[in-house]
Amino acid sequence: MTRGLVLGKFLPYHLGHAHLIRSARAQVDELTVLVCSIRREPIPGALRHAWVRDAHPDCRVVHVAEEVPQSPEEDERFWPIWVDLIRRHAGEVDVVFTSETYGDELGLRVGARHVCIDRARGSVPVSGTAVRADPLGQWEYLPAQVRAHFARRVAIVGPESVGKTTLAEQLAHELNTAWVPEFGRAYTDGRDARELSLDDFEAIARGQVLWEDEAAMRANRILICDTELHTTCTWSDLVVGSRPSWLTAAAAGRNYDLMLLLDDDLPWIDDGTRVLAARRREHLDRIRGELVAAHRRFVVIRGDGAARCAAALEHIRQVTGWPRRNWPMPSRKRSTSAGSRNGRQQP
Repeated sequence: MTRGLVLGKFLPYHLGHAHLIRSARAQVDELTVLVCSIRREPIPGALRHAWVRDAHPDCRVVHVAEEVPQSPEEDERFWPIWVDLIRRHAGEVDVVFTSETYGDELGLRVGARHVCIDRARGSVPVSGTAVRADPLGQWEYLPAQVRAHFARRVAIVGPESVGKTTLAEQLAHELNTAWVPEFGRAYTDGRDARELSLDDFEAIARGQVLWEDEAAMRANRILICDTELHTTCTWSDLVVGSRPSWLTAAAAGRNYDLMLLLDDDLPWIDDGTRVLAARRREHLDRIRGELVAAHRRFVVIRGDGAARCAAALEHIRQVTGWPRRNWPMPSRKRSTSAGSRNGRQQP
């Protein structure tokens, strides 16, 4: 049986890594991939391990989280330390696969043959350094799960009947990307929101997070979110008088590059599901307070129609740099929301 080895930081995992691993797997009976991380790196090692493991189920993918020297200059025992690490986590190997200049030395040290794959990056012209420097510019070389990590997230927040869903659809259309609707609308489905319990708001919060994270894998660099957990917190406060104990911290822990707080300067319209007409200003103030307390970057959007959309797009451009020359320009085709299939919203 021929045993192969690939090791690296995968910081982050990209299609060049995928090419290396798949090429290596085709040449051996068993391939071990070591995902090596140290604490000071900008992307958690456990996340990188999950990316590689999920992408290569036919390989043995091992996370090695050991504080070891990263170059021979750091420690004169660099090579003995790494040979020991490889022996402990990968066992004996017959072939080492790399795309790097150190591959010959690595193979010699572990007593294995070295096969270099695409050292010139001709097949997949990307590197981890290039992705870290400009992930949105290197978008085409990122697998879906890695795109979800780097996607810029824009959340639209505000009380009832201020045009959140309309604006989310408009922005997603302009940016040719995905948008995430309110999970709570699908969850309640005809129920009076004033009758919801803490258990209901827990379910709504978990569903919103699930929809958002799934949609991030389909986003074109920017994900538009029609609501988020700070809004769920305020709804629970208004309806129940309290919120689930974990929800405030969960809301603060979600990452957004920009939040658009829609003012209540539009007429209130009863669409059959809205119940807080008399408390719209109070709700707006509560949401603003949540954003301030969580130290969120947010802007207030006013006006209606094209003016509101144009203002939102300008703020998104300032934060994300959209559009840029090395990005494909949006085709302006109709985008679809998360949780939709064949044009119908799914719970």
